Amino acid sequence: MTATKGLEGIVATTSSISSIVDGVLTYRGIDIDDLAVNASFEEVVYLLWFGKLPTQSELEKLQADLNANSEVPAGVIEQLKLYPKNTNSMAALRTAVSSLALYDTEANEMSREANVLKAIKLQAKIPAVIAAYARIREGKEPLASKGYPSLAANFLYQLTGNEPDKVAIEALDKALVLHADHELNASTFAARVTVATLSDIYSGVTSAIGALKGPLHGGANEAVMAMLEEIGTLDNVELSINDKLQRKEKIMGFGHRVYKNGDPRAKHLQKMSRELGKITGNMNWYDMSIKIEDMVTGQKGLKPNVDFYSASVYTSLEIPRDLFTPIFAISRASGWTAHILEQYENNRLIRPRAEYTGLENQKYIPISQR
Repeated sequence: MTATKGLEGIVATTSSISSIVDGVLTYRGIDIDDLAVNASFEEVVYLLWFGKLPTQSELEKLQADLNANSEVPAGVIEQLKLYPKNTNSMAALRTAVSSLALYDTEANEMSREANVLKAIKLQAKIPAVIAAYARIREGKEPLASKGYPSLAANFLYQLTGNEPDKVAIEALDKALVLHADHELNASTFAARVTVATLSDIYSGVTSAIGALKGPLHGGANEAVMAMLEEIGTLDNVELSINDKLQRKEKIMGFGHRVYKNGDPRAKHLQKMSRELGKITGNMNWYDMSIKIEDMVTGQKGLKPNVDFYSASVYTSLEIPRDLFTPIFAISRASGWTAHILEQYENNRLIRPRAEYTGLENQKYIPISQR
């Protein structure tokens, strides 16, 4: 046996949920460009879970089911209030999602019907948990869902307490569509490994959130915004980026193990970043991002990935930087649960081998002789 570092190039399973072939990302065979322009996030959720786009009545039922299951148990809200003020937002989400299982009487029920219902509950409650935690740490009370048909609209209302405007809803909805699934990424693989033991769906999603928390996965968009804030203005970009490149410092938001010719999702977020900049009257983050892209692509041949422009999009929506990755989790929950449902349908314990590189032919030495 020969190890492959990071499992790069290894095909670990089969899946009919999403694919990346020759740089083209599809959900259930539909190009992400088509979905980004035409589909709502709720349509994408249905597509991922059930393998087809919903009819109008099917979409309305899903929207109603999400609204009906969006309330966070009081015990979880009280738990959120006890977290230390400086708790990492992804750590808070990870712990809260794990706790949701304690309030679900069917948490360990493994029928397809029960697991689909739990997927609905998780998709509905994750944004409510994030919004509740964000308000609690500001000394505010959590807000119940307004019952909008759009999950994006409900989240923005529960986060801010204000009626969200159309542009903000559309921008967040499109971002959720673009982040919904991405083949066998690190967090999805973590979820599938967990439920392959026949553990419950809450455990699978908790594992996924733990993986997404890392800066090499979901946390990259936060790192991008930190870099933009550190540079500050367009005039500082050239000197700062040249310095980083000369020191061989990693520029977050560029390059992707799977995409060699650019992430197909990035162009949609770039356009959204430009439009939001114009609407808000602040083009600084977008202009800086364009300049950084020109420099990094020109000098290193690396192209931006989905994280790069999502940073300026979320900032234009006045979303706190440490909520960027939790918002990623709102979207990716649809993909995680789709993969978990698929894993349950044709399960086999995921148990790879390791190439041993340690000492050999060693003997036990009595403690008195050590």
